[in-house]
Amino acid sequence: MSELPYELKSAAKELDAADGLAALRERFVLDDVVYLDGNSLGALPAHVPDRVADVVRRQWGELRIRSWEESGWWTAPERIGDRIAPLVGAAAGQIVVGDSTSVNVFKALVAAVRMAREDAPARDEILVDASTFPTDGYIAESAARMTGCALRPVAPAEVPSALGDRTAAVLLNHVDYRTGRLHDLPALTAAVHAAGAYAVWDLCHSAGALPVGLDEHGVDLAVGCTYKYLNGGPGSPAYLYVRRELQDRFDSPLPGWNSHAEPFGMRPGYEPASGALRGRVGTPDILSLLALEAALDVWDEDGVSVVAVRAKSLALTDFFLRCVGEYVPDGRVESVTPAAHTERGSQVALRCPPGPGSARAGGAPTASEVMKRLIERGVVGDFRAPDVLRFGFTPLYVGFADVERAARVLALTLAETG
Repeated sequence: MSELPYELKSAAKELDAADGLAALRERFVLDDVVYLDGNSLGALPAHVPDRVADVVRRQWGELRIRSWEESGWWTAPERIGDRIAPLVGAAAGQIVVGDSTSVNVFKALVAAVRMAREDAPARDEILVDASTFPTDGYIAESAARMTGCALRPVAPAEVPSALGDRTAAVLLNHVDYRTGRLHDLPALTAAVHAAGAYAVWDLCHSAGALPVGLDEHGVDLAVGCTYKYLNGGPGSPAYLYVRRELQDRFDSPLPGWNSHAEPFGMRPGYEPASGALRGRVGTPDILSLLALEAALDVWDEDGVSVVAVRAKSLALTDFFLRCVGEYVPDGRVESVTPAAHTERGSQVALRCPPGPGSARAGGAPTASEVMKRLIERGVVGDFRAPDVLRFGFTPLYVGFADVERAARVLALTLAETG
């Protein structure tokens, strides 16, 4: 690649000039690095540090305990849940923010089984996405033991044929974390309901990147993290969605004083609060919770919508695949992300086999080594074993020139290493 194809650099410039979301890049703390790892940790919105400083210095430092009421700390989990709701297609009053994704998966899955058992006591099986993020699998196995259910891993495409009158709940990922494949939430949810079971969806790799439609498609329960496409910061709290029609039946396996009908009554017996508040457990993580609330302000900008973000996401990933096809020699990488828009999330995963020998043997480098070299050259993605390079595209701050540069640096890196 002694000379770069002029048409791709020119195309990137034209696409950036026509991008209605391009100005949002200035709302984030970025440098000259091409940051394509927002599917693991979103970039920092530039206004968040000052907001957090106010929380620490004034709300905590000056008001102290008064801030539970005067600064709205007590109502933050449901208030911020209502901020997230339109990003996942939910009406207000159905999302509560707090705890980790793993904890919320546990709450949702056990509650789903309990509801299914109320409907039909013989339901004693949980289906789980066989390709799920490992922690979801661990949690599902624990929930199955706790509820006396059998756990059956099933590929999402095979769920409809695997459902039966013993199925209590199904735990699925909207987007596969490794390949970026987008699963058919409407069709799979409908199939689960037709079998009389309850659908629990993990939205970690879709919320903030594409439309979800929780209410529209009748999803029962859903969970998701906020530090990826929602840019809430490292370890920012997750959220739990409980469909309004199920809230009176939601029986959390983790009842706490924060979800009690009278939290300050300090009664020995537990009486759950009404609504999505049943998903709360203990004292909220106020600092990270309010950092997340500030980060969500970006979505209040004119012209910013999930629909606009999705359109740009598809354009970015299309352009990346085009650039990789033009720049990278045949056979060096293979996309494992579906080409069809209806099956693609907001990332591209490239299989990068080591070739005739590992770098240690003088041959082509492993995928892990390739990613290390890309990061050294200012293109940040990540690696998933055994041989996958992942590139996440956050439309709020990634541009088309970033995409062209990433593909070009990838090609140069592979060319230099044989």
